[in-house]
Amino acid sequence: MTFSICVHETYETPDGTEHERFGVAVTTRLPGVGTLCPFASENGAVATQSLVNVDLGRRGIQYIDDGLAVADALEALLNADDGAPQRQLHGVDSAGTFAFSGEECVDWFGHREGDHFTVAGNMLTGEAVIDAVAEAYEANAVHETTDPATGPAGVTEDTDTDPLAERLIDALAAGHVEGGDKREELPIQSAAVVVESTESHDVVPPYNDLRVDATETPIADLRETYDLAAQGYRDTLARYEGAYEDDSLEDVDD
Repeated sequence: MTFSICVHETYETPDGTEHERFGVAVTTRLPGVGTLCPFASENGAVATQSLVNVDLGRRGIQYIDDGLAVADALEALLNADDGAPQRQLHGVDSAGTFAFSGEECVDWFGHREGDHFTVAGNMLTGEAVIDAVAEAYEANAVHETTDPATGPAGVTEDTDTDPLAERLIDALAAGHVEGGDKREELPIQSAAVVVESTESHDVVPPYNDLRVDATETPIADLRETYDLAAQGYRDTLARYEGAYEDDSLEDVDD
């Protein structure tokens, strides 16, 4: 009833510091997918779907944060889950990928593992959906690359890389164009994107954790929400960045 993508990127900021980021984007023909499926930390990203077991996502990220490899963490959770044949579970860490689709998921279902990313879906119009998601992400992936464009300011002279959250939404859009979730009788849909990074910010970028919980146009609405959040972030920095840096409101105007 869902399709999603998990990714890992390694990048270098202009000051020469290497960072890692992990992201998840997901959409489905049900409300509130952002409360159930996507999980990310600065160590990994996991999506749990089909007959959802939220604990697989929560504990999967906990295990990765504790130092387990993503494959070991998620395989162990599935081995202890009596409902595993009805689950889809996939994710990434800094060293590898893992993807699982239980044999009792509803057609069309399947997954794909690529270079630093995974895509999975079920109840889809066909395999072309996850192929489109994967190809859209691959066309703009960043790994071991100088990447000044880590914020919503977007393009710089050195790179045309957009922020990861934006690129993940674009990947969902590509899958949606190919047909997406096949249940047209369920018009109320949802979408979400979550990105975590080892890079620190004085003001945490709000566009890295967004949800659209109930709408008939989830991808378009998530993109609009992203654009507004990015503009709000720029406005916030323009007015309050000094206050955040100094951890003081002393010089803030009313």
